[in-house]
Amino acid sequence: MSIAAQLAVQVRSSIADGTLAPGERLPPARELSRALDINMHTVLRAYAQLRDDGVIEMRQGRGAWVRKDMAPGTIRLSEMVDALLGEARKLGLRPADVVTLIERRS
Repeated sequence: MSIAAQLAVQVRSSIADGTLAPGERLPPARELSRALDINMHTVLRAYAQLRDDGVIEMRQGRGAWVRKDMAPGTIRLSEMVDALLGEARKLGLRPADVVTLIERRS
């Protein structure tokens, strides 16, 4: 697993265990890269992945923060959905097929 992926996992874990709260600002990429002794672009890749996954919000020049609607339970459920979709892909199922299965259960 890449360093960027490891960093993204750590941020997700910190949200899930309540260490990072919804709306909390993340350290600036430059500061975090210095503290962890890693390349700043690695931090930016991790932040970009978290942004693309809907976990954090980013604004150039203003920083990154945990989305206000990203509560610990939400992050855990999101991880479970990712795992479910991964298993479905292995079985040749589309996301729409998974949604149909879930709707039948509810």
